[in-house]
Amino acid sequence: MKIWHISDTHTFHGLLTIPENIDMVIHSGDVSNPQNQYLNKPEVENFIYWFSKLPIKYKVFVAGNHDTSIEKKLINKMDFESNGITYLENDFVEIEGLKIWGSPITPTFGTGWAFNKNRAKTHEVWAKIPDGTDIVVTHGPPKGVLDLSYDRLNQLEFCGDNSLKKKMLSLNPKLVCFGHIHNCEDIINAGTMKLSVSDTIYSNGSVVTDGKFGKLSSNGNVFEI
Repeated sequence: MKIWHISDTHTFHGLLTIPENIDMVIHSGDVSNPQNQYLNKPEVENFIYWFSKLPIKYKVFVAGNHDTSIEKKLINKMDFESNGITYLENDFVEIEGLKIWGSPITPTFGTGWAFNKNRAKTHEVWAKIPDGTDIVVTHGPPKGVLDLSYDRLNQLEFCGDNSLKKKMLSLNPKLVCFGHIHNCEDIINAGTMKLSVSDTIYSNGSVVTDGKFGKLSSNGNVFEI
């Protein structure tokens, strides 16, 4: 199974170069921008149309904190499914023997964003991931894994979720896909890495750079699973 992982396209999906001979595309959320759910809705609809037309057999989508129209149910699971897209919200699917679990949940940051949960309680979500899961798709990263950015005081910070990291080390899936934390001008988060303690591949599929939206800094990541 050849998989293309992308995330954080923020309406610039049309700039992506579609890889050839891909069996599955996974998107980890943030296809849109506005907090206002009514302004957000047409951006998500535009993405669904584009995503549905990709010449790729399997399409999997998890929402992000910017995708407020999805959290508010202006766009729902059936809007994705009727366009041939598997939508995962704290749920799983099995595709050609691969067990895939997905969640849009990220630790709360600021106010008014979608699918935010108190950082002290996110472990309640990760506890639902079944043993034997092959691919975990989340919007946000595990702590310390391709998640370095600046906080509100302009200090460097690993922004990911420690509870998610603990669960991934316990679960040891084949692949963990996320985005949420983009490249900064002097920091590269997009890409892949492995930790020395496991064989899991971690993929930050974000394709934009903070402060430079409109020009892609990545085309996502491709895997053979």
